[in-house]
Amino acid sequence: MAVYVDKLIDYGWRHGPSCHLIADSVDELIEFAISMGLRREWYQPKSSPHFDLTADGRALAVERGAIELDNRALVAKLRELRALRKAGAAV
Repeated sequence: MAVYVDKLIDYGWRHGPSCHLIADSVDELIEFAISMGLRREWYQPKSSPHFDLTADGRALAVERGAIELDNRALVAKLRELRALRKAGAAV
């Protein structure tokens, strides 16, 4: 199991550039996020389960072992995870 972050992008969010934190399983994602000090209610389950991270949050996630993905790799990983969920895999 692994946790991933994509590149920072400025979406005009009041906290500055942000990125996404995803994982191979929802349980692992939530556990990792909470261990970083994120709140459970910040979890976004719709479409692709994730947490949004600020630049500081991204740096902390990478420091704790999150794998950095470029946009193409992130999209491929999200497609893989959706296919597994659709097939009924426990992810």
